Amino acid sequence: MAIFNLATILSLVILSSLFDFGGAYIGLFIYMVLPAFMIFGLILIPIGMRLNRAQARREEAAGEVRNWPVLNFNNEGTRNAGFIFIFGTVFLLVISSIGSYEAFHYTESVEFCGKLCHKVMEPEFVTYHGSSHERVACVECHVGAGASWYVKSKLSGLYQVYSVLAHKFPTPIPTPIANLRPARETCEKCHWPEKFYDRKMKIEESFLADDSNTEQVIHLQMKTSSKMTSNGMENGIHQHINPDVRIEYKTTSDNRQVIPWVKYTNLKTGVSEVYTDNENQVSQAKLDSLENRVMDCLDCHNRPSHNYNAPQNFVDKLISSGKISKTLPGIKKVAMEVLYPEYSTKDSAFMAISEKVNAFYSSTYPELVISRKSDIGKAVAEIQNGYASNIFPYMKASWKHYPNNIGHMEYDGCFRCHNDRHATASGKVISRDCNLCHTILAQGTPDSMQYSNSFIPLEFKHPVDIDDAWRTELCSSCHSQLY
Repeated sequence: MAIFNLATILSLVILSSLFDFGGAYIGLFIYMVLPAFMIFGLILIPIGMRLNRAQARREEAAGEVRNWPVLNFNNEGTRNAGFIFIFGTVFLLVISSIGSYEAFHYTESVEFCGKLCHKVMEPEFVTYHGSSHERVACVECHVGAGASWYVKSKLSGLYQVYSVLAHKFPTPIPTPIANLRPARETCEKCHWPEKFYDRKMKIEESFLADDSNTEQVIHLQMKTSSKMTSNGMENGIHQHINPDVRIEYKTTSDNRQVIPWVKYTNLKTGVSEVYTDNENQVSQAKLDSLENRVMDCLDCHNRPSHNYNAPQNFVDKLISSGKISKTLPGIKKVAMEVLYPEYSTKDSAFMAISEKVNAFYSSTYPELVISRKSDIGKAVAEIQNGYASNIFPYMKASWKHYPNNIGHMEYDGCFRCHNDRHATASGKVISRDCNLCHTILAQGTPDSMQYSNSFIPLEFKHPVDIDDAWRTELCSSCHSQLY
């Protein structure tokens, strides 16, 4: 058994290395399943010897005589058999140790994490490959360095295997907020607070859901770093994790979207300020029972590798990149109408997208059905690809269940605290002023742009006339419920 499984392992290694044989599951057999049978075969050897010895004693007690081999290494046959057994066992143990090492690396691989339980982990695997951390292995963030966290992850993994086999996994899988390692032990291996992050220019293109797909452009200077101005030091976004500052908060929701209490402490002076949400009052007894969490990277960058884009966002990217022609009338509107309903399967979603888009152009723009057939077909295919990359009916995973705290459009994000409601006893508030985090340098349509002068920020102009509602209402109150 040991030799047979060893030969099988070596054969599969050669086939996998030279011919890319086996797909995602070949490593499971090479480094885990077959080595287990090989070791079982080795264990059977001393067990067989033990059983044979017991049988010999019974035969001896019954008067039967069995001649045992004499271990005389002066005898050439005994010597050769002994050498074969010793070196064969050592060879198999060396191979087993190499296999164990490879098994360790295989269980740490992205392929193992994302493709072994294909349907269950498909949402995480797909969105991971569409992220900026695509070349960072899953374990670098989810486990990190050190034996203790490795053991914890494997113990957790055993329950996950059971959940998959017994079909007891939740849909969608909740974000492991409570069990994640602190960001300073993972994220800050590459992104550390003392590192200088210059201010960034961000240009966003979006399209209105009207017949002409009106393009809107906005240029934002993101205040990631602090800056000395004529009015003194202007703090940037990363002031939240400044080593001289500690920001603590308490939340009443499992996903940390509702924050009724914030404490700001200047570690140099020791001065502290406590802010409470005037519209979400919580009793002192309740506050005392809540976890006191120190703010770190993941409180804002909570979807660094598995971001589920809302339909309006991924459709805007498809149009701005030219994958969907922006000259197709009403394409943004019809895309929103077909993407927002919930579908039971991916196949039914694909069918509905194709049928509804084609029906829209057949009834509204029949002259385009023939003249721009290829553009319509390409638009259908790209909308389907966008759906498949961000919405997963089997696991009920989408942007609706995984809020992204960067920004404040579809989710409250920054406005969880920066909402003009959190105030101290003296009346000092955490402001929601747009210019705290970014400066608008240009905005408008491509043929009618408004530019700022001398970096004086422009006042935001909403693409659709909603009077001054954008000043008082949170963006998510509309943008998360467009359809």
